[in-house]
Amino acid sequence: MSSAETEFKPSAGCTMGVELELQILNSRDYDLARDAADLMGLLEKTAHPGAVKPEITESMVELNTSIHDRHDTLAAELKAIRDAVTRAAQRLNVRIAGGGSHSFHQWADRRIYPTERFKHLLELYGYLAKQFTIFGQHVHIGCPDGDAAIYLTHILSRYVPHFIALSASSPFQQGEDTAYQSSRLNTVSAFPLSGQMPFVHSWAEFLEYFEKMRGYGIVESMKDFYWDIRPKPEFGTVEIRVFDTPLTVERAAAIAAYAQTLARHILNDRPLAPERDVYTLYNYNRFQACRYGLEAKLVDAYTRRRTGLREEVLDTLKMLAPHAAGLGSGEALARLAADVEANRTDAGWLRGAYRERGSLNDVARMQSDLWMGLTRPAAR
Repeated sequence: MSSAETEFKPSAGCTMGVELELQILNSRDYDLARDAADLMGLLEKTAHPGAVKPEITESMVELNTSIHDRHDTLAAELKAIRDAVTRAAQRLNVRIAGGGSHSFHQWADRRIYPTERFKHLLELYGYLAKQFTIFGQHVHIGCPDGDAAIYLTHILSRYVPHFIALSASSPFQQGEDTAYQSSRLNTVSAFPLSGQMPFVHSWAEFLEYFEKMRGYGIVESMKDFYWDIRPKPEFGTVEIRVFDTPLTVERAAAIAAYAQTLARHILNDRPLAPERDVYTLYNYNRFQACRYGLEAKLVDAYTRRRTGLREEVLDTLKMLAPHAAGLGSGEALARLAADVEANRTDAGWLRGAYRERGSLNDVARMQSDLWMGLTRPAAR
């Protein structure tokens, strides 16, 4: 990798961009379909904002937004992309759904999308590549330089349980209730280069680590690190990767606004110093959020005290109010706070739909109606 490829390209302000991985369903029993190529081919013939790209199996696509300063413009673009994808899906008689996992698909039925990179991942990781048919939201936050990106990554790692609980939408796997709010991240954790960035203190030190790993032949590019949060020097961003894909684009935009507002506070106010014990406690706190969502009990590396995740999220949202006002995300964060106080979550909505209907096929149909904008969100 050339020095140009590892040079951190600065971004002005705490801009944000979103990637959303989505499910393609058939319209008979709402199992996953293999129509990614046809869907993208149809979309190539129509004008729409953002980009729609293939993902590792033929049953999923990834939506990419452009770069945004504010929540309202991001939300508007996500809705426009959703409407374009919905129209194309309807022409193909397939459905599109959010959610971090498909409720009942069998991973062995999946087919790898035929690109060289995805074929290489199948050869490298075997069955894990097909099991990677899970669906996440990635949020990119702009940073002024590499040192700021390293600092932001370390401090955001303390808030990973917040991100997991707010987006959790994968309670079901292969026809079973997993008892988790986010089961998706268990699949991610199976990969050897998952987890968290090492405790480096600067961009120069990070590049030393990268070159060492590259010298060992373990990685070829930054893409080979599947960390929960990773710097992306070519974009000038820090990429947060722990979110499940929400059930609606409206919630996806609100969650991105939370990440942006929190990052603005961290970069502008420098409230904490990087703390190694954040990573000592990292897997425990991450598990708590995946398993229990907003009901999780965490251990704070800075105070050494146990805290309730729901109360911590609400306190953080209140603390961020001045930054939210500066970014125009006050209303979006207020809606998130109302959901947290009322315990409205996407995982709860999915379990409620199953209790009501008694059929995971119906759940998949209902969540596709929700994502495609054919029904309005009800209480979760």
